[in-house]
Amino acid sequence: MMNGLWGAFGIGVLSGLRSMSGVAALSWAASLGRIRTGWLPLGPEARGLATMAALAEMAGDKMWFAPDRRIAPSFLVRLVLGAAGGAALAGHGVSRMEGAVTGVGGAVAGTLLGRAARGATTRSGRDWARALTEDALAAGLAVALVRSTMGPGRP
Repeated sequence: MMNGLWGAFGIGVLSGLRSMSGVAALSWAASLGRIRTGWLPLGPEARGLATMAALAEMAGDKMWFAPDRRIAPSFLVRLVLGAAGGAALAGHGVSRMEGAVTGVGGAVAGTLLGRAARGATTRSGRDWARALTEDALAAGLAVALVRSTMGPGRP
């Protein structure tokens, strides 16, 4: 059963690091026919919009006025996206509820660990390097998650 939870945990971590990157990864996986959910839009417009939102979040995250990801509204959105993504990526033999709970756990981990690794600001070159490293990690995790989804036979 643990194998069926890795994707759920991964999408949660991704949603904790960069919430819109989790949405974009799900959108790409759905549009490629790798996951089937009735609530994810499948068209290229939705995929493009989600990808643009992920890129905008990466850019906006480095602005001085960007809110801390741990404040209640931001944290709650990450938890909800982690749950939805976890349910969508729950593997064979794993209930959607187990996937959702695992996605929430991943979102908590991604939010708190990402924030701790990142530091408080993006004012110095070192801070920017950490922020860009987090972006690269999020993008790589998104690609890995889309590639690892099983395809049309997925429950």
